[in-house]
Amino acid sequence: MTATGPVIVVVGPTAIGKSRLAFEIAVALSGEIVVADSRQVYQRLDIATNKPPPDHRRRVRYHMIDFVDPSSSFNAAQYVEGANAAIEDILARWRVAIVEGGTMLYVDALTKGFSLTGVPPDPELRITLERMDLDSLRARLLELDPDPGVDLRNPVRMVRAVEVLEVAGAPLRRLRGRTPPPWRAIHIGLTAPLAVIDARIEKRSREQVERGLIAETQAALGAGVPVTAPVLTGIGYAEALAHIRGEVPLGELPQVMAASNRRYARRQLRWWRRDPAVRWFEIDPDPLPAILKYVQQAG
Repeated sequence: MTATGPVIVVVGPTAIGKSRLAFEIAVALSGEIVVADSRQVYQRLDIATNKPPPDHRRRVRYHMIDFVDPSSSFNAAQYVEGANAAIEDILARWRVAIVEGGTMLYVDALTKGFSLTGVPPDPELRITLERMDLDSLRARLLELDPDPGVDLRNPVRMVRAVEVLEVAGAPLRRLRGRTPPPWRAIHIGLTAPLAVIDARIEKRSREQVERGLIAETQAALGAGVPVTAPVLTGIGYAEALAHIRGEVPLGELPQVMAASNRRYARRQLRWWRRDPAVRWFEIDPDPLPAILKYVQQAG
């Protein structure tokens, strides 16, 4: 490994086993893991964010995890800055950096640089913004970025600008062209038949409820984390909040969570499969030997 990598990037749908694979690669290659997950950055909330288990964290060093107060927000620009610093530090110590990818935008921004087209639409936010009058919309945009570089008389462009800024942070101008990182990435994708992915999702959803998801969510609320906090809007916590409000019976909670995760897994698969840089491996049989061989050849 050199100061320019390569950096191993593990991607794939939720519940496919990315965390275990990243851990196994780190153990085999004496590496460190940089987590690329928009929810795992938050402290204390561990169950629905699928943070690595304690035994993994004792054996391997993890970065970009458990450092943001759950009452606050954290955007992609902040993530990329922190993750790049972590990768630079890892490579400077002649260690192997492994990016464990969950959040599509975070991985894309980290490995390829920011892009306006990389931020997906947010239908709910758009509805809110489109109801605003022109002056209110302009004020919200300028509060996020005083110099956004868009036509302040065009509501369509302002809505899109706010949508992007809410996710990626200011300034907006930097997103008009990608600036790739100084290191080279080796993209590893994990996949399986949809029936297998769905079964894994259902199993994990049941286990999360059994591990105390409701109690963890209630503890966060009791500690003052608002229901609108980004971490509580993610899959798992959003459904747990619905149960707490009396909208979802406990017996149905795992199925409701699994349905949300199935939709998310399919979005992830569509996103990653469009990227020709990803080399795909089936999870059965154990792909680790073939992946290590591929990494050695690609490196």
